[in-house]
Formats: sequence, structure tokens, C-alpha cells
Amino acid sequence: MAMILLLSVTSCNAQIKNSKTENVKIYGNCEMCESTIENAGNIKKVASVDWDKDTKMATLIYDSSKTNSDEILKRIALAGYDSDNFLAPDDAYAKLAECCQYDRVKKTAIVKTESMEDHAMHHQEMVNENVEIKQDEHPLKVVFDAYFILKDALVASDGTLTSAKAKTLLTAIDAVKMEKLTSESHTVWMKVMKDLALNTGHMEATKDISLQRTHFITLSDPMYQILKASKQDTSIYYQHCPMANNGKGANWLSKESAIKNPYYGAQMLTCGNTLETIE
Repeated sequence: MAMILLLSVTSCNAQIKNSKTENVKIYGNCEMCESTIENAGNIKKVASVDWDKDTKMATLIYDSSKTNSDEILKRIALAGYDSDNFLAPDDAYAKLAECCQYDRVKKTAIVKTESMEDHAMHHQEMVNENVEIKQDEHPLKVVFDAYFILKDALVASDGTLTSAKAKTLLTAIDAVKMEKLTSESHTVWMKVMKDLALNTGHMEATKDISLQRTHFITLSDPMYQILKASKQDTSIYYQHCPMANNGKGANWLSKESAIKNPYYGAQMLTCGNTLETIE
């Protein structure tokens, strides 16, 4: 059996380039759990998961240039299975077959925030900061509020302020408690979080207002996607400027129905219209 396992791992390593191996604990019960966990984590030629139902330990083998263990464990969490790194959404766990509903280990979620010298390079070395963020009832509210403040800095055409508010948004993105998201929000969040961090990182890294506005265009689309997937206490307005982006047009989100254009500021403050009211 040991030889078979060794040959299997060797074969898998040969298929996956830049392979890195990690062993992590994933909670589950049975062979059905094993199938679900492995299918959720596996991506052909990119990531492979081998889970043992007796030890609850999983061997992750992945292409470190294309993914990481966190991304694999997030997919497994979405399928309903807790690890020591990520908790599955409650509704995902509830959908598991009765035989698969393992005893959940009570964990207190710890908010950890991190800063990066260049947040645009998401896989570079990170430096931990002791930054405390008070989360509201809605686990994404702090992110949305930071985005709206960032938009206001662009309206004011203040590159220095925009860079500072982008840093605040980055901190909020890093501090999101994913285990508190609904299944729908969790799915969308994992799709957009990299783009959110990437574009916000670019905005923090410069004080050139024109460059910041360019990155705000691509920041606003994933922000719209996650906001649409989340229930809001108040109306949010999805607005459009036809002149921005070299005449191609660009969108943004606002808490106010009145147009205050972040792409031109005082130059064309009221240029634009509301495309959609998100209730």
C-alpha cells in the first residue's frame, strides 16, 4: 500500500508543474465525503487532493505558479467541509447527506489583516500587521463603505487621499470573515477577491489621479458583482459616465442617487446617469 501511494504521488507530481505538497486537516466522515472533498479540490494538471477518512488528513499537490492551498481549501469549504483554515458556510454544511454531517469543531474566527509592499502581486511575501477592524453585522459592509469613501476621494480629485483610502479598502478586503458569508456571497467573493485586491493595490501604489481612475474602472465591476450578491439595508446606485475610459464609458457604485462623477470630479461633476438601483 505504501508503494502504491508513493507511485500515485510521484505520478501526480509528474503531471503537475511547479508542484508543491502540503498536508492539512479537513473534517468529514465517510467515502462519500472523500469523493466530494477530492472532486471539489481537484483541478486537472493544477491541483490534486488525496483525503484519508480515518486520519482526516489531506495531501494537497498543486502548481504553485497557478494556485495555492488557500484557494483549494476555499473550494472544499464551499462544498461543505471545514478545514483548520476555512469554515464552510452553514447552508453548505446543511446540504450534506446525513451520513456526511461530521461533528463540527467549534472555532472562533480570528480576523487577520495583512499588508503587502505590492498588493498587486498577490503571491509575494506578506507582512502581518496588527490592524483591528470592527465588522458590522453584514460581513461585507466594511468593504462597501471603504469603496464609497474611495470613490469620494476620486470625486475630490485628490491623489494622495485616494491612495490612503485605497489602503483602507485593502485592509477591509483582507479582514472579511468568509465563514459568515451566505453561500451565494461566498461563491462570488472567491471569484472577485483577487481582482478587488489587485486593482485596489494599484490605486494605493500611485498618487497619479489619472492612473487611479483607470484602475477604479476595473475595480468597480467586481465590486458590483459582490454587492449584487449581497443583501443591502439601503438602496445603492449603479451609475455610468459615457465620457470616461476614452469615450468607451465606465461605471461606478454610489450610495447617493445624485451623480457625482469620480472619473472627472469638478471638471464634469454631474456627467452621467443611473443604470440600476440595487435594493
